[in-house]
Amino acid sequence: MTPLRFLVRRRSAFNQITRGLDLNLRSRLRQVFFWLLVLTALHTAAMMLFEGLGWGDALWLTLTTLTTVGYGDLSAATPAGRVATVLLLYVAGITLLAQLASDYIDHRLKRKEYMLKGRWRWQMKDHLVIINSPKHSPALYFERLVEQLHTTEQFADIPVLILTDVFPDGLPASLREQGVVHYHAESSDRDALEAVNPDQAKAVIILARDGYSRISDSVTLDVILQLKALYGDTLPYTVAECVHEDNRRRALSVGASTTLRPVRAYPEMLVRSLVAPGTEKILENLFTHHDDHAMRYAVPVENAVWADVACRLMNAGLGTLMAYVGDDETVVCHPAHDHQFSADSLILMVREEAIPSEQAIRDCLAKRS
Repeated sequence: MTPLRFLVRRRSAFNQITRGLDLNLRSRLRQVFFWLLVLTALHTAAMMLFEGLGWGDALWLTLTTLTTVGYGDLSAATPAGRVATVLLLYVAGITLLAQLASDYIDHRLKRKEYMLKGRWRWQMKDHLVIINSPKHSPALYFERLVEQLHTTEQFADIPVLILTDVFPDGLPASLREQGVVHYHAESSDRDALEAVNPDQAKAVIILARDGYSRISDSVTLDVILQLKALYGDTLPYTVAECVHEDNRRRALSVGASTTLRPVRAYPEMLVRSLVAPGTEKILENLFTHHDDHAMRYAVPVENAVWADVACRLMNAGLGTLMAYVGDDETVVCHPAHDHQFSADSLILMVREEAIPSEQAIRDCLAKRS
């Protein structure tokens, strides 16, 4: 058995034990509450039989005695009624009530502990599931990612559930304050994948643990295959990070909606892939020097209109005007169409197979429209 498989099985067994303990506690609470109801019914009947009370007064006497309030407005007067009260309430009832209170407090404390430490099975819907976590500074990365999510209209109020095996003692307070919860388990654990309800989610993000290791892609592909086997076409929009280019194509072929490389400094790219699918490809190209990429041309422009310059360059097949650089090195990105400007340089998005020369840009702009 491989070490990874051993750890997965061990964590799965641990989760089953904790769920079993929680179910046992709930079962005990139900049993104690049931017997309290039986004792309440028996004592109420005894007060009606031995004390001649109506059912309302008999129930009132039973409850005030059981809860040790003891108003004194009603009490058992006959020997049989007093014996019934001692046996049913003083001996059995109050003991069961104390046991119920103790078990309920234990249940609430256990529930809080499970939630804090990621052992609670959250029943969420229309949430965002994030599977796995970065190898370095995961808390800081998640803080920035969630902050960016909450600045968008579509994901401003969406609950975030992270499936990760870090944070064994609970999420940092900064993440909990942002409304983030987590489920503590290994990302390839099938039970854990089911526990985060990805089929009910609005979107799923699968992160690469190590942005420089192809081994991370194996985990990502395994997670996608398991999710596809569990939920098929009901799986929501899924974004998968892949380190190697070939694995990106494989991830798409097995069920990912889109893929991108891990860029830890810019979680905004992940957010854009959710808010405006497809834009992540444009942003990714800006970080690389293949495919389409941005280039700066030292071509001065005087008193020009943005739309006029942009259209000239595009009609000539020289690229897409993205920004201009003023004489003080200020970069102005994508101004209004009627924006009038002067510039020392222009920044264009160009195609790798047709990179224009600086002279071609000058000649194009020098022509009269």
